[in-house]
Amino acid sequence: MQQPSSSPPAQPPPEAAKAEPSLARTPTPAPASVSPPQAAAAAASPAEAALTAAQKALRSKPSRSPEDPDKKQNKKLKDVEISFPIVYGTISFWLGKKASEYHSHKWTVFIRSATNEDLSVIVKRAVFQLHPSFTNPTRVIEQPPFELSETGWGEFEIAITLYFHSDVCEKRVDLFHQLKLYPEEEAGPQSTKKPVVMETYDEVVFTEPSEAFFLRVQNHPAAIVPRLPPGTLSSPGPMELMPHDKKRYETKDHPLSQWFSNFSEADELLKLAAARQQVQAHIAKLRRQLTMIEGMPQQSRGLSVPGQQYGHG
Repeated sequence: MQQPSSSPPAQPPPEAAKAEPSLARTPTPAPASVSPPQAAAAAASPAEAALTAAQKALRSKPSRSPEDPDKKQNKKLKDVEISFPIVYGTISFWLGKKASEYHSHKWTVFIRSATNEDLSVIVKRAVFQLHPSFTNPTRVIEQPPFELSETGWGEFEIAITLYFHSDVCEKRVDLFHQLKLYPEEEAGPQSTKKPVVMETYDEVVFTEPSEAFFLRVQNHPAAIVPRLPPGTLSSPGPMELMPHDKKRYETKDHPLSQWFSNFSEADELLKLAAARQQVQAHIAKLRRQLTMIEGMPQQSRGLSVPGQQYGHG
C-alpha cells in the first residue's frame, strides 16, 4: 500500500504555499485632540452613540459565520481511509523488420486505475523519470491518460511520481518500475503481435480525508470508500463537482486495454489456487523420489552419493 510522502520532490519544484488572509487589524492610536465635528458626535444622544458604535463594530470586525460551509468541508474525518487501487507498468512491442540497432522496441509506461476508471479525480500530474540517455528524460503528464510512449533497445528502471489535487492531498507518491522488453524463455520467441506486459498492483491510501473530498469521491467507481455512521458528515448530500471532475477520461476504451491485466479478487483467488496445485504436485513428486531412494539397497545408496564410494564421507 502506498501512502503519500511528505519529502520534497525533485521534479517538478513544489508549488508555492498559499498564505491565508489575516483578519487582524492594527490598533489605531487615540487622537490627541477632539475636533468640533467629533465633539458634536460625542454630544449625541446615548441611543445614537450606541447605534454608531454597533455600525463601526460590524464594519471593522469581519468574521466567519459558525455555519460557514467552507469550514465544514475542510473538516477532517478521523479514523477514516479512502483507497484507490492503481496499476502501473509497461507494455512493449518488438518492431520486427522495422527494428534497428537502437530502436528495436516500442513501449508505453503508464499509471491507471485497477478498474480502468479515470484517475484524474485525484491525480493532478504524473512525472516519469526515464534513463538519462533519452532526450528530455523528465516527462510531465498533466492530463489523462497518464502515460508516455518511446522506442529503444535497453531495459532500465523508471521512476513515477504522482502529484494530487490540493483538495485531495499535499503529499506525493513515488513508484518505481522496471521496463521489460524481452519475453521469458517459456513465453516463446519475440512477436510483433504479442507484447511483453509487466504490471504492478498497488493501492494509494488517503488517511483522515477532508469531508469535501469524501463527499466528492464517495460514489466514484475507482474509489474504495467506507460506510460512515449516521451523523458523521455535516452535509451528507452530493458535492458539486470540481473542475478536474467535469472532464472524465475512460481508460476502458484505451487502445492497449486488451493487454491490461485483470486484478479482480476472483482472478487473484484463481491464481492462488493454481499456484497451490503446482506446489502440491511438486511436493508429491519429491516424496516419490525420496521413497525410491529410501527403498534402494544400502550399497546402491552409498554408490549413488558422490565421494562416499572413495571413502570421502
